[in-house]
Amino acid sequence: MPTPDALAHAADLADFVAASPSSFHAAAEVARRLTDAGFTALDETAAWPDPRGGRFFVLRDGAIIAWIVPEQAHAETGIHVFGAHSDSPGFKLKPQPTTGSHGWLQAGVEVYGGPLLNSWLDRELTLAGRVVLDDGTQVLASTGPLLRLPQLAIHLDRQVNDGLALDKQTQTQPVWGLGSAESADLLGEVAAAAGVDASRIRGYDLVTADAARGRVFGQDDVFFAAGRLDDLASVHAGVAALAALDEPGERIAMLAVFDHEEVGSATRSGAAGPFLAEVLERVWSGLGADREQQLRALAQSWCVSSDVGHSVHPNYAGRHDPVVQPVLGSGPILKINANQRYATDATGAAAWHGWCDRAGVRSQEFVSNNAVPCGSTIGPITATRLGIRTVDVGIPILSMHSARELAGVSDLHDLTRVAAAFFTA
Repeated sequence: MPTPDALAHAADLADFVAASPSSFHAAAEVARRLTDAGFTALDETAAWPDPRGGRFFVLRDGAIIAWIVPEQAHAETGIHVFGAHSDSPGFKLKPQPTTGSHGWLQAGVEVYGGPLLNSWLDRELTLAGRVVLDDGTQVLASTGPLLRLPQLAIHLDRQVNDGLALDKQTQTQPVWGLGSAESADLLGEVAAAAGVDASRIRGYDLVTADAARGRVFGQDDVFFAAGRLDDLASVHAGVAALAALDEPGERIAMLAVFDHEEVGSATRSGAAGPFLAEVLERVWSGLGADREQQLRALAQSWCVSSDVGHSVHPNYAGRHDPVVQPVLGSGPILKINANQRYATDATGAAAWHGWCDRAGVRSQEFVSNNAVPCGSTIGPITATRLGIRTVDVGIPILSMHSARELAGVSDLHDLTRVAAAFFTA
């Protein structure tokens, strides 16, 4: 049975997910929480202050990096980075998005990442993200429940239960109203939700999100279901741990939340881009470090790459490794792959278990079935990009990349506890 603290953590995660229907909203919500915890926002175009004893964050599009610097920090002080990502699979609004036929208004969308398509059927969906106005101003927008992908009735497809295959172009365009596309304006709905004039919109990054709120359920309240747990569960764990941190350990405590992980991370706000490297350079420069000292500091630093992994599925146990079978409620997972789809090695495994012991949290291991291709994370990208020692971890879930994923209440809280131990180690 989850503890009262774990249940309170799950309730706060439900609030966090509800406030984060897009990567831009997630980054803004992290920023809001950090501001409430006494952090100072920095502008990338301005000079940064002496970082000693400070709490700072910087936003870049749908990504955010935040850090706490010890008072005694010096030019060779290392950094403990807890990494996660803000985006999730789904659908992204296309140009000229107002479409429709046969009296229905529809939204022209493009598949983003690798969503479990059938899970998006027959759910109320929000359209959310950012719009950019004619003067360059960026405004967050979220419509609330507006769209739906209605499934064809079984009476019209008697073989549907033998296997449903959706055409990504013709069968994934959601409805949002009735009438003629020529006289409707989907961007007008978005503009109204954002409180701006639709004629001023010059660009937009808008995605779909499940409109239903996350909730605890199951025997003894052991389960938590919500959209976008991949990877908002890790983002929430990181910001909860960092915001509650009174003092870091000997190293700088840093949270790095990247965008675009689900599509390869190769963007200015993704893990393969320069964002983290640039922030690290500026922080160490603020401590007076030259290039040699920055490299020394980096050599004693760690990155914990936190993303969800697969719990063993009771109906499909054959898809998992026959021996290593993590399950919800038994602790966060250490992710291992011989082909370096995860960055974990023996040194990282030992460090991870040490942080778990420090937090009083039990851990599980995850490895893929040899016959099932393994996904990847920001971990190998960050290790390759920076040369920083990196370990891949996360929580086990079911229904990964579904519109609504399933986690264990205690695992969510335990991940935050390990993150706190990592920040103070």
